[in-house]
Amino acid sequence: MPQIVVLPHAVLCPEGAVIEAPAGKSVCDILLDNDIDIEHACEKSCACTTCHVVVREGFESLNEPAEKEEDLLDRAWGLEATSRLSCQAILADENLVVEIPKYTINHASENH
Repeated sequence: MPQIVVLPHAVLCPEGAVIEAPAGKSVCDILLDNDIDIEHACEKSCACTTCHVVVREGFESLNEPAEKEEDLLDRAWGLEATSRLSCQAILADENLVVEIPKYTINHASENH
């Protein structure tokens, strides 16, 4: 079973995490299922960028991003070449290392 290594995030996952997860699930669902409360303001419908992650290892193993996801990513804070919306990134049979960016563009949570 593949693993997702989540790098430490000061608020969402201060210690980091190593999660075993079945292939075929979205990275967002896997994180949420493992008590890492990544934002997902659009309820995982590929309509915002709050679930943005940077894939540090294993990027090529993920499904290809759709044009809609690529367009949205252009608005994400801290965009990198290996950025994905975690609600659209489907885990394959390879391990991933992901980093949750420090900030999101979410007006509802800006003051928290």
